[in-house]
Amino acid sequence: MRAVVVTEYGGPEVLTVTEVPDPIHGPDEILVRVAHSACNRADTLQRMGGYRDPVARQHEILGLEYAGTVTAVGDRVTLWNVGDRVMGIESGACYAELVATHERQALPIPVTVKLSDAAAIPEVFLTAWDALVVQGGLTCGRWALVHAGASGVGTAAIQIAKAIGAQIAVTCSTGKMQACRDLGADLVLERSPADWSAALRDAVPGGVDVILDVIGGEETNRNLASIKPQGAIVQVGLMGGGQTAVNLGLLLVRRVRWIGTTLRARPIEQKAALSQRFIAEMIPLFDSGALRPVIDSRFALGDIVEAHRHMEANANIGKILLDI
Repeated sequence: MRAVVVTEYGGPEVLTVTEVPDPIHGPDEILVRVAHSACNRADTLQRMGGYRDPVARQHEILGLEYAGTVTAVGDRVTLWNVGDRVMGIESGACYAELVATHERQALPIPVTVKLSDAAAIPEVFLTAWDALVVQGGLTCGRWALVHAGASGVGTAAIQIAKAIGAQIAVTCSTGKMQACRDLGADLVLERSPADWSAALRDAVPGGVDVILDVIGGEETNRNLASIKPQGAIVQVGLMGGGQTAVNLGLLLVRRVRWIGTTLRARPIEQKAALSQRFIAEMIPLFDSGALRPVIDSRFALGDIVEAHRHMEANANIGKILLDI
C-alpha cells in the first residue's frame, strides 16, 4: 500500500509517499480501506521528531484519523461487516491506503455525512467532547472558553457547546472571528496579545466553568484569572509553549481542577470506551444536523508537503483533509 513515511525528521519537505507492506489485522480488528485522512498539529510535531507514535511500527507512518470502508474483519469481530462505512482515530499510520483498528474503536459514519467529509470528524470532535463534557463537566447553561476557536478542535467545540445548551467564548485571530460567530459562538475575543481576559471578565463577570486550552504558554495565567471557582481547565495542547511562570495562588484560591490530557497515549481499553460513548451521545447529533464537519481544504496524498505547509501557516478554519 501507499503511505506517508517519515525516514528523517525536519520540515514538510522530508515527507515522502512510498510503498510499504499492508497491515495485518488481528482477530478483534477490522481492516479499513482508507478513502480520506486529515492533518493534525500532532502530525507536524511528529514529523519534526517531537511527538512520537507510542506504538512501535516497522515504518513510521503519520496520521491520526481515517474514514473509509471495511475490507476485512477478524474472526472475533461482531460489530462490523465488509463494506461498512467507518471512521476513527489511531495513534498513527492513517496517512495510508489501509489501516487496522480494534472493532470497538471504530465509529460509524453518520448517515448525513458523506464519506469524503467524514475524516474531518474523529480527532477534533472526540477531543473537544472529551475535554469539555467528559472531563470538564460542561453542561447546559454553563460557560466554556476555548482557545483557537477557528481550529479543527475549536470549530468542533463551538458546535458541541451549543448542541448541549451551553454558552461558549472563543479566542482567535481577527480574520477568523466572523467564522466563529457563524458557527454559533456567543462571545468571540481577539487572541493575545489583545487583552481577551479583561473582555471576558466584562462579559462573564463570574468567570467560565470550563476552559479548553490548546495553547499553554502565556495564556496559562490568563486562564487561571478567567476560570470560575471550582472550574476546570483542560490542557489539550501546548502550541504556545510548555514553560511559563504560573500564579499558583490563583490555582489554590479558586480550587481549580487543572487537567492534562491526550487521546493518543491512552490504553486501547480507554479509547474503545470513549468511542462507544461517543457513538451513543454524539453520533445522533450529526444525524439531526446539530453537528457537522467543518472543512478548510483538501489535498491529495501526493501533495502532503503542501498540506503540512498550509497547516503550519495557521491559515485554516476547520480541518485540512487528505484524499487517499
